[in-house]
Amino acid sequence: MTTTRPWTLLGLVAIAAAAGAAIGFAGSPAFAAQGYATPGQIGLPAPATEVAREINQFYDFVNIIIIAITLFVLGLMIYVMVRFRESKNPVPSKTTHNTLLEVAWTVVPILILVAIAIPSFKLLMLQYTYPKPDVTIKAIGNAWFWEHEYPGTTPEDKTFTVTSNMLSDEEVAEKVKSGIPTPRLLAVDNEILVPVNKVVHMLVTSNDVIHNWTIQPFGSKIDAVPGRLTATWFRPEYEGVFYGQCSELCGMNHAFMPIAVRVVKQETYDQWTAAMKAGDRKKAKEITDRVALDHAGIKSVADAAEQQR
Repeated sequence: MTTTRPWTLLGLVAIAAAAGAAIGFAGSPAFAAQGYATPGQIGLPAPATEVAREINQFYDFVNIIIIAITLFVLGLMIYVMVRFRESKNPVPSKTTHNTLLEVAWTVVPILILVAIAIPSFKLLMLQYTYPKPDVTIKAIGNAWFWEHEYPGTTPEDKTFTVTSNMLSDEEVAEKVKSGIPTPRLLAVDNEILVPVNKVVHMLVTSNDVIHNWTIQPFGSKIDAVPGRLTATWFRPEYEGVFYGQCSELCGMNHAFMPIAVRVVKQETYDQWTAAMKAGDRKKAKEITDRVALDHAGIKSVADAAEQQR
């Protein structure tokens, strides 16, 4: 009678694991780059920075290993239950040691850990090697909203602060009516702007309790600790609005202090910062609204109104 050998089973398991991982990787929708779940989404949000892309690739790689190990162990259990069941083996084997097997189950896990460690060290180096910044922003967590301070690059430059509070359901509904996709519980009244393809350094702190500044499509997640200054960085590779939120259990309204970062052209960013430094927040708001319509594929507010008819 022909019996199934464990090595043949291992090969089949590895093929199944690779196929499952490939399906999971291919399922990442482009709209997830905005930082919120979309219908039919599978996997992590699509990355908008090099760091996020490396995180996603490392996640997929480790998942392949996890799926392969899980299926291999399941296959061995099924093989043992079938091959060595009592009805087939009334007299059990008295073998207690197998040198080759014991060496294998010691060496193979070590090799797996080394295979995981090498790309993880590379990822850590990428995350914590800070390039020279083009823009520096100080994020300040409060109970329960965010402030983003843009310090001047020269003594003559004025510092300005953008305070962001979550939009109410009514305000979200108004935005949606105007044709701008606006996720509930993530959209804010005042977005912060950064230029595309520029290095942004985020200096993060808190005025009260521990918060956490997180934008998943950027691969950025850092605690905001009272009395301390922590840091993260990102270089957004394309335009759009990217949402995040406090990822630390900071209190009663923890779930209602989102972050919205809009990535724009350098020219638009310069216009917006000039308006903010001049104290003309109305003009700055007009610039933000205009670029929001542009990112939504709408040319003007009048077109948005026409679209709703």
